[in-house]
Amino acid sequence: MTETPPKSHGRLTISPSMKPRDLMAEPPRVKNAWRAKIITLFPEAFPGVLDMSLTGKALDHGLWALEAIDLRTFGEGRHRNVDDTPAGGGAGMVLRADVVARAMDHARQGTPVDRARWPVIYLSPRGKKFDQEMARRFAQCDGLTLLCGRFEGVDERLLEEYAVEEVSLGDFVLTGGEIAAQALIDATVRLIPRVLGNQASTEEESFSAGLLEFPQYTKPAVWMGRAIPDVLLSGNHANVARWRTGMAERLTKERRPDLWRAYCAAHGRDPDEDREL
Repeated sequence: MTETPPKSHGRLTISPSMKPRDLMAEPPRVKNAWRAKIITLFPEAFPGVLDMSLTGKALDHGLWALEAIDLRTFGEGRHRNVDDTPAGGGAGMVLRADVVARAMDHARQGTPVDRARWPVIYLSPRGKKFDQEMARRFAQCDGLTLLCGRFEGVDERLLEEYAVEEVSLGDFVLTGGEIAAQALIDATVRLIPRVLGNQASTEEESFSAGLLEFPQYTKPAVWMGRAIPDVLLSGNHANVARWRTGMAERLTKERRPDLWRAYCAAHGRDPDEDREL
């Protein structure tokens, strides 16, 4: 008697790709899993560190998916040129609008038109600074498309035409957007349910409540003459919670006055107050 194969319950899905896949090696993907599409001149840079640790396991289990799109394949002429000299003169080269547009058109296939559900992001030093709140917003989307810049950047007309959101990791310049893209994806993917396993850990870490994280300790109880604070060994959960909140506030006030002022404004407190722990 022939055994009836088990039926699918709609958890997995497949999608088209520009390159042939090894069907035996391709990991399954949970239906409606969060997706990241990266337009880059260096697709071999992905998944990179995203393939390690918990994000890598989640990728293998299909909790999220990644597609690296090679910008070079959309280039002009025999040499697949993707850039040209800046209008008005100046150093460096600029990514061409027409070339990037072809990659953008490919990337948006099968994605929602609504940018609230599927942001399109250019990683740029002049963009809005990336933070935990932005990571939470991205994690609640269906996915996102990331454009990794190179050289002197990308033609401004492309950013205007495609209503691209510019995002920066901070006030510094990298040689390209690939490292920034991996950081943004990592910060976002870890907020997707089931990726970390213990969702409570994301609620206690830095920035989640507007404060830096409190100090952490583990065994041994005494190391190099330094002891774990007694309150953490007391077994009194209320006192532990009170100590952790106090330490988070103290560290934030000392190290990030900007965060401290925003936290106090949100909670109706005086940023110059001096509370005892």
